[in-house]
Amino acid sequence: MTRYLGKETTRVDGVAKVTGQAKYAAEFQVPHLAYGFLVLSSVARGRVLEIDTAEAERAAGVIRVFTHSNTPVFGPGSEMGSPTQNWALQSDRILFNGQPIALVVAESYEQARYAARLVQARYQTEPHITDLDAVLDQAQPDSDSAKSHPRGNPQAALESAAVRLSAEYRIPVEHHNPIEPHAAIAVWEGEQLTLFDKTQQVNGVRQHLASSLGVSPERIRVISPFVGGAFGASLKPNYYPLLTAMAARELKRPVKLVYTRSQMFTGHGYRPQTTQRVTLGTDRDGRLQAMIHEAFHNTSRFETFSDATTQFTRQVYACPNLHAPLRVAPTDLATPTWMRAPGAVSGMFALESAMDELAHELRMDPLQLRLINYADRDPESGKPFTSKALRECYRLGAEKFGWQRRSPEPRSMRDGKLLVGWGMATGVWGAMQMPASARVIYQADGTARVASATSDIGPGTYTVMTMIAAEFLGLRLDQVHFELGDTRQPKAPPQGGSFTTSSVGTAVRGAALGVTARLLTLAQREPNSALAGMAPDSVELFDGVLRVKANPQRGVPVADLMGRHGLVEIVETYDSVPSPKRDQYAALAHGAQFVEVKVDPDLGTVRVTRVVEVTACGKILNPLASHSQEIGGVVWGIGMALEEATEIDHRYGRIVNANLQHYHVPVNADIHSIETLFVEEDDTLVNPLGVKGMGELGMVGIPAAIANAVFHATGKRIRELPITPEKLL
Repeated sequence: MTRYLGKETTRVDGVAKVTGQAKYAAEFQVPHLAYGFLVLSSVARGRVLEIDTAEAERAAGVIRVFTHSNTPVFGPGSEMGSPTQNWALQSDRILFNGQPIALVVAESYEQARYAARLVQARYQTEPHITDLDAVLDQAQPDSDSAKSHPRGNPQAALESAAVRLSAEYRIPVEHHNPIEPHAAIAVWEGEQLTLFDKTQQVNGVRQHLASSLGVSPERIRVISPFVGGAFGASLKPNYYPLLTAMAARELKRPVKLVYTRSQMFTGHGYRPQTTQRVTLGTDRDGRLQAMIHEAFHNTSRFETFSDATTQFTRQVYACPNLHAPLRVAPTDLATPTWMRAPGAVSGMFALESAMDELAHELRMDPLQLRLINYADRDPESGKPFTSKALRECYRLGAEKFGWQRRSPEPRSMRDGKLLVGWGMATGVWGAMQMPASARVIYQADGTARVASATSDIGPGTYTVMTMIAAEFLGLRLDQVHFELGDTRQPKAPPQGGSFTTSSVGTAVRGAALGVTARLLTLAQREPNSALAGMAPDSVELFDGVLRVKANPQRGVPVADLMGRHGLVEIVETYDSVPSPKRDQYAALAHGAQFVEVKVDPDLGTVRVTRVVEVTACGKILNPLASHSQEIGGVVWGIGMALEEATEIDHRYGRIVNANLQHYHVPVNADIHSIETLFVEEDDTLVNPLGVKGMGELGMVGIPAAIANAVFHATGKRIRELPITPEKLL
């Protein structure tokens, strides 16, 4: 029985957010602040022959205009621990449409933005390509595919298969569009830099700035206490923090730089354009004999990015013969980046659509086909899973949805004139844990300050870390104060990949247990101790008493104990790492998605009217936040399936819908019934808390389930997202 873990808990930072006390990157007040505004290229490839800044420099309030000709040379940067080349304002080369070619700094934001319009550039253009289809012949294996080999002999198995299916699936470029734009404020005090930034990894930004500026990391402090959504857009340091820090150092005064909404479409990466070819072969009973899943996506010409599109194809179904290569092709666009459920949601759209097509070919229930090919062990490594409750997800989801009432034939279900379709799919995501550190300061007055340099981009990190600390320190939630988003705190991994709770939460737990062990040592030094002979795992902290778990009446008041030893606080830092035992197992989180759509046959409009999503991701620490995460994933999956697409005019390599009027995302009117359920797994192997990430998992199967439901409703198989009315009419 736990005090907090597993129980619904409202956000501890909720009041701060709704009252405006929570400060986001652009909201910090700094005296003598100057404002920057970026000027972007209007061509996709070539060189800047001339850039005329004279009129801009004469404009009111302008302090300086930085271009490649007067910006200091940066050193190599650092990105996820690897060296990377800085290119913004470093040469006359144009790498993509929307690349920064100048930074105007003025006394006010309005003055900087106005002056930016006065900067004139003359280019020497070169032929460009921004469409993946035009460079497929240049695609090269990504690093993982280059090292991997086919399992068995998929081509031979395919030729002998009783039933074969082959199809191609396409996904456009998509952008993150978080509510908070990218922003940074840089303040130099001598050789010390403080940077307020919107980021998912303060330590990564610090290392990037240190490497690029030639400054010791210890002289840089990065602060990011609140992030208004990111979804992967703030995992990389991006170029704006470096440009802001450079300008502030050159001008010897603080500088703020904030993106406009349109700049958000070129100022960081995106989900890449993807083309996938899936070929499946089965025996007459539907057992998979061969799977070939080829994926292609674009990257930039100046950096290589891999979305790991086919990663989970290797692990989701039992199949003896498989090949799942990924190839990336260079385009004259900015570099793609991680976007919620990177690789997985794209790859599973193709695979789960193909499985549905295969079920139709076999005249078999789509759920039954998946059960026939259920993998009890990891098909790729042969290792057992730390836990896997996907079968129960299928059962519970089908029961709650009423799947048994599904009429198998397309166009056979109606609601008045509307065509009704039911579809389902499987979701999968890695259950990862990364090294992380946390510090607990336990005070004699019965309060605790807990810290780790992680982020909270919205999933409820403040709350769950407070819950974990309170649970293992035996305190009330209001007695624990958790701090994050500051490089002065113990190191933590980026918030991405759905591994924050498993990583940082394990560190918080370890630090709290370390406090318990320290207090026990103090107690056992005393004569006639009530806790003599007790092991650390046999005692616990509860309401200010260090007591025996099996005999709660036997204990020592902590305030008295610390007072006798002259202590006002105990500080414990814990460095957590994944257990070596994990290497013997495969660790995945799974889910099943069931979707109902209603399609107007005259207009081609699709409404997702009902979703049942069942998820198995270890122990659920905060059901309230967990349901919120899954609902958010479903909503994004609906957007990906029906609405989202970054439109590029390939003649100019220019994004033409770089705004929220024309880049469509779901709104309240698009969303109907969403029921989220959990099948808890008792997993003692995955990490000490028994948790698996869910932030990405919630959306992985949704686009495929919607596409499958649309086929069931209409009899039309749409293999290119988004599914818009013109594709159905």
